[in-house]
Amino acid sequence: METANRTLTADVTAALRYWPDVIHGSQKSPPDPVDHTVLPPFFNEVLQDLPWWNRDWKVSDVEPGVPLEIESDHDRSTTRFTEVSVPGTASASSGESLPFVAKVRFSSDRLIRFQAKIGEMVVGPADTPAGRLEPHPFSAVFSRLMDLRGIPVRDNEHGQV
Repeated sequence: METANRTLTADVTAALRYWPDVIHGSQKSPPDPVDHTVLPPFFNEVLQDLPWWNRDWKVSDVEPGVPLEIESDHDRSTTRFTEVSVPGTASASSGESLPFVAKVRFSSDRLIRFQAKIGEMVVGPADTPAGRLEPHPFSAVFSRLMDLRGIPVRDNEHGQV
């Protein structure tokens, strides 16, 4: 199931953009409070769409997010998305609870990427189809460096790069 390209509701977007501890040019200081109760159902919906997700676990509460990147339409800006880290708690029906952090990348009202960390486990959608190895996070940077230097990439014995 693809988590990206979802349309975010105005309430979810407002909650993701609410950063009371951060002051930047386009935000009122202090910002008007928003309803954060919309985020746990949103995170649970995204997690429930993952076919292997343990549906016993639910995001129970969240705190205001911390922006990691802020989209900008300035001439020299290369950032065309906003990425926030939203801390909270995930709980199971057994009563167990673990720290939860969602990393949400979005542009305007479109979800670009979602990743969650529950306890010590990182949860997110797959980048490759079933049966293929996931690329290493550094592989895109390394491949680009090889391209810039003109170094050819050889296929391995299985036809994968």
